[in-house]
Amino acid sequence: MKRYGVMLIGCGHIGMTHLCDIYFRDNVKIIATVDSDIERAKDAAKKSGAASFGTDYRPFLDDPMIDVVIIATYTSSHLPILRDCLAKGKHVLCEKPIGTDLSNGKEFADEVRKAKTKVLVAHILRHNSSYIKLQKMISEGVIGDLRMIRMTQNHHTVDRKRFRNLLTDCSPILDCGVHYIDVAQWFTGSKIVEVSGIGTKIDERSVNCDYTVMNFKTESGCVGYFEAGWNPGVSSLNVKDFIGTKGRLTLTLAENRPSDREEGDLISLYKTETGEYITINNPSEYKDMYAQFTTLTDMIENDTDGDPTIDEVESAFRVACAAEEAIATGRVIRL
Repeated sequence: MKRYGVMLIGCGHIGMTHLCDIYFRDNVKIIATVDSDIERAKDAAKKSGAASFGTDYRPFLDDPMIDVVIIATYTSSHLPILRDCLAKGKHVLCEKPIGTDLSNGKEFADEVRKAKTKVLVAHILRHNSSYIKLQKMISEGVIGDLRMIRMTQNHHTVDRKRFRNLLTDCSPILDCGVHYIDVAQWFTGSKIVEVSGIGTKIDERSVNCDYTVMNFKTESGCVGYFEAGWNPGVSSLNVKDFIGTKGRLTLTLAENRPSDREEGDLISLYKTETGEYITINNPSEYKDMYAQFTTLTDMIENDTDGDPTIDEVESAFRVACAAEEAIATGRVIRL
């Protein structure tokens, strides 16, 4: 078994989520941790057993012990860091989204396509066992033809500093929406061809809308919406409903179950013709960072395309950018 040397760039919330799930694995050795805040970089190094830490990632790119770089910084820095990593022959696991606008998102995707090393963009739901199970059930026709998708991901943001920083970087539709746009296209097996939406600034100091709703329609005729609100006044809500011609699938995360959380996530199947409800308990790790890392190592070792592919990543990103434009202009946009 090859042991991969890893450098983490960005030791904030999502960076530490990566680190905590991979540092103890047999095929991983954390070599360096990097953050603009030296104390955070130092703390991450101490927790993961990394030999080195610092505020500048570039000197570490010359270290032959580093095989993989995890980019967990703000979106605006993804492209320049990616370029530096690829120039030094490093494999990359990069957090989403791939850019702050269409132009640098396209540049990111183009860099990945011409790279000699492997790059995986972190669409974590592709590696979540509950979403994988839902996709399989839908593809097998358990609920007939998928016609309607309801997705809500609202955060009651008591950690105001973190979410204000995120909102300065990009909107919820771009940051969080790319996940669920990808899910919609993955589950339907077709592209989103039309978007519209609404948004507002509950916090007037916010750079971007902190509450947004995107409506969409796919080539297959499935319609749906994604709602995302990041504000202290918004109540936390997580809704995932997939409605077909023969029934409905609903996902309730273990943490949101009123009881029996020990059983894992709850997948509820409702059959329209019989009125029957079927309960499926599915143990699942919501952010399975190691499963994601394993996908990257499979790409490296077996020259596979990754999951999602860069084409699928770019497609979801383009839809998110179109949704931002639709919300800003009040128009229906056809892709």
